Amino acid sequence: MTVTFSIAVYFMIWWIILFAILPFGRVRSQEEAGAVVPGSEASAPERPRFLRVIILTTIVATAIFGGFYLLRTSGFSLDDIPFLKPPSAR
Repeated sequence: MTVTFSIAVYFMIWWIILFAILPFGRVRSQEEAGAVVPGSEASAPERPRFLRVIILTTIVATAIFGGFYLLRTSGFSLDDIPFLKPPSAR
């Protein structure tokens, strides 16, 4: 597995996990907090906590990529799964 391929796969995993993690946690809107900043939308978050989301995304994506890397380098393939083989090949 080349470095370029690894970086591309990690980036895709990170991006997907980012959108999976974004909805978690309680985020109050500026309207709920009662302090709408002039020029911003009332539904904008009061405190978005982007650093927490980015750190959590990086931890989860790294764990998933580690599993992908181990599976990819172990030599395991779909041919190793018995119930996926056609009956004549068993």
